[in-house]
Amino acid sequence: MKILAIRIKNLASLEGTTEIDFTTEPLCSAGIFAITGATGAGKSTILDALCLALYGKTPRYLQARESGIEIKDVQGSTLSQGDVRSILRDGTADGFAEVDFQGIDGQYYRAAWSVRRARNKAEGSMQSDSITLKNITLHIDIPGKKQETLNEVARLVGLN
Repeated sequence: MKILAIRIKNLASLEGTTEIDFTTEPLCSAGIFAITGATGAGKSTILDALCLALYGKTPRYLQARESGIEIKDVQGSTLSQGDVRSILRDGTADGFAEVDFQGIDGQYYRAAWSVRRARNKAEGSMQSDSITLKNITLHIDIPGKKQETLNEVARLVGLN
């Protein structure tokens, strides 16, 4: 598996849409690189986005789930601190994590995780997250329920 690009919208400290394209300079010719920046700049969020798009979960949120702590959401509702949907940036209506990758079969794919609020309004209640997979070599959506899609991504990546 080879990661080609990561796209992020409104997750944690990353406002708006951010793209990291590993197929263009300076990253395409870099043998190794570092993710650096100030505290709160979004370094961990980049890794969270990668995990969300490919696996629908992140190690950071799995650990937080064990704490049982509830955090305030809009309109008096709460979310578990370990609920990955809580990564949606405050004051925004929707967000996503997308990863373009070359699968172990040599074809190109886009795995995406997304979350939104009701009526696409920042004050709307949190909706269920979703996972999608597209074969971008053949320009087709790969159908499946959430767990089926996650299983297919794991198979194509070669890691689970």
